[in-house]
Amino acid sequence: MSEKVIADSLAQLQKRSSSKWRFYPSDILPLPVAEMDFQIAEPIKAALHDLVERSDTGYLGPIPELKENFSGFANRKWNWILDPEQVRIACDVGVGVIEVLRTFMSVGDKLMINTPVYNNFFTWINELKLTKVEVPLKREGMHFTLDMAGIEAAYKSGVKAHLLCNPHNPVGTVYTKLELMQIAELADKYDVIVISDEIHAPLTFSNTTFIPFLAASDFSKKVGITVTSASKAFNLAGLKCATIVAQDPKLNAMLDTMPESVHFRASLFGAIADAVAYKSGDTWLDGVIATLDENRRLVADLLKAKVPEIKYRIPDCSYLAWLDVSELNLGENPAAHFIEKGKVAFNPGHTYGADYSQFVRLNFGTSPEIITDSIGRILNSL
Repeated sequence: MSEKVIADSLAQLQKRSSSKWRFYPSDILPLPVAEMDFQIAEPIKAALHDLVERSDTGYLGPIPELKENFSGFANRKWNWILDPEQVRIACDVGVGVIEVLRTFMSVGDKLMINTPVYNNFFTWINELKLTKVEVPLKREGMHFTLDMAGIEAAYKSGVKAHLLCNPHNPVGTVYTKLELMQIAELADKYDVIVISDEIHAPLTFSNTTFIPFLAASDFSKKVGITVTSASKAFNLAGLKCATIVAQDPKLNAMLDTMPESVHFRASLFGAIADAVAYKSGDTWLDGVIATLDENRRLVADLLKAKVPEIKYRIPDCSYLAWLDVSELNLGENPAAHFIEKGKVAFNPGHTYGADYSQFVRLNFGTSPEIITDSIGRILNSL
């Protein structure tokens, strides 16, 4: 079993400069932004220190080691075989998705999303002036799954692309191979491009198997483009680098038309950090997953003991807890209540879809002490 990775103390964390620790006043415990409270992996630290020591702080140029190392990581972790030359670089997943959408879509074209979903999906749609088509996930208790009938109906109506969150943020579902194969076959039938955001994939827990969309079937390779990054799993978001992967010649020919700047806007620091993470970060990553595995169960235990009215399904991946707080009757914006009355910040559910105002998203990528404090603050706010 891997040695767990331990989070920094609250006092240490409050000295950080990132958005998570600067957005709220110091008396608010912040658990919204999807970054973790752990020290980054030592090999990544060493690589970044080396860049600074050598004043190697220029623009990003060719970075074949990132492409090769991502290909190796994908093979080790998911048995996904890909040619390093099929890997492209972008500034981050958001920029990567936007540039892919810009390449394949025009103003007014229909883009499908499956709500509740990562709030920036809405931002990207608005930025590109696309037409949003929502096909909500089906809900059974707190388990959310894809609505295949709804997806087919939307594809048939003229959807041009489907932005898939795989694994899904915020509900924590990891899709099955069968589900991905069904999506791919439908996309091929109705001439839809599937763009799969797989940023949370390396943080899938051992009781679940993550399947990259492009590895699901021959159809998925024909219709799919993956955008991903080491930033979420290795806590590198501020370093700015992501990868875009396509395995179909026609799709790659279209991606070849993207501006060269899509690559060069990424950061040298981010690209080197991602390359090292994919080559030398497995041990650290295993330790993080061991810690998060305990944390996701701790959330369940604390809620059951202290606030059983809150509904929660232990997620299949990552460090985000999707909480149904409707039985607490806290009004239109429960997240605002928790900030005002409990001095604890979560992501408000309505930002993931209009029908989800009675949910909040809690980040448990932190210490057991902070998680325990956060649930205590919920209780104290009632």
